[in-house]
Amino acid sequence: MRPSFYPRLINPPLGDPGVYIPFAFEKRAILFDAGDLSPLSNRDILHTDAVFISHTHMDHFSGFDRFLRICLGREKILHVFGPEHFLQHLEGKLSAYHWNLVENYENNFIIRAAEICAGHIRFREYACKNAFRPVSPDIVNVFDGCIYREPSFRVCAALLDHGIPCLAFSLQEDIHISIIKEKLAELKLAPGPWLRDFKHALHEKQPRDSLFTVPDAHHPRTFSLGKLSDEIARISPGQKITYITDALFSPENRKKILALAENSDYLFIEAAFLDSERESASQKYHLTARQAGLLAARAAVRHFTVFHFSPRYSAMADLPEKEARAAYAGEIRGGET
Repeated sequence: MRPSFYPRLINPPLGDPGVYIPFAFEKRAILFDAGDLSPLSNRDILHTDAVFISHTHMDHFSGFDRFLRICLGREKILHVFGPEHFLQHLEGKLSAYHWNLVENYENNFIIRAAEICAGHIRFREYACKNAFRPVSPDIVNVFDGCIYREPSFRVCAALLDHGIPCLAFSLQEDIHISIIKEKLAELKLAPGPWLRDFKHALHEKQPRDSLFTVPDAHHPRTFSLGKLSDEIARISPGQKITYITDALFSPENRKKILALAENSDYLFIEAAFLDSERESASQKYHLTARQAGLLAARAAVRHFTVFHFSPRYSAMADLPEKEARAAYAGEIRGGET
């Protein structure tokens, strides 16, 4: 089964945190955190539809200016999410520049931003041609855990304690749809853009008896959606990718992390300190490598990657990885407490 998403760290574990998630077979991606984005190409940036910022410390947010630079003058909508006070911090970036010529641009770059608080989400829109001033009154919705939805996936969030509110994120694909190429050949159906529309119809849960037409230059063919799905598609549970960074190892944080990360296919989790320095980790509201491994095991994740190591481990960057793996293995065997 080919996955729908291919997540990867933007930087090595000692660099700025961030995960880039491109979509298979689509020129699209989402991003968790935006510190140093230099490893990403301009094309990667332009393919990004949504950016999810855990909090606005510099190593998580300083790279956002690159989005402004690259997307300026282009027809693009960028969705951006952050924790409490995020809109104020975003507007600080936007107000740092003169925008006196943007009304002459042919295209309009729009930022749709959201600030997630304990009980609500506040949405605000900024348009380049309006000098990035808010273009309409805010929209406020109840925060129920889910902050972004598309027909094929959703992104959920949890507010963690880092001394300030810090968001953790989980991308959850509703179902995974694999196309059986041999069945396409048997039915004499040529692959093409119609397969994307077919998958979207399934993700949107259109009725099985609704009609779906497969285009052909000479002989378009129409099927019931359910029959075509039975013939050419294999449907399985979707992917789940979770991102945890900058969080105190407190009972409340642990409960939220485990609920968000449960049964993830991929967990990206910080391991800022070795467990021998857990007092320093606690004082700075970070996880140790051992704590990261324990959480990964208790959440029953399939794969996990640790990152965001303290610079003090520059000469021994293998140690946090080893400690996290040992804790994970020990917890799986029932040997950790």
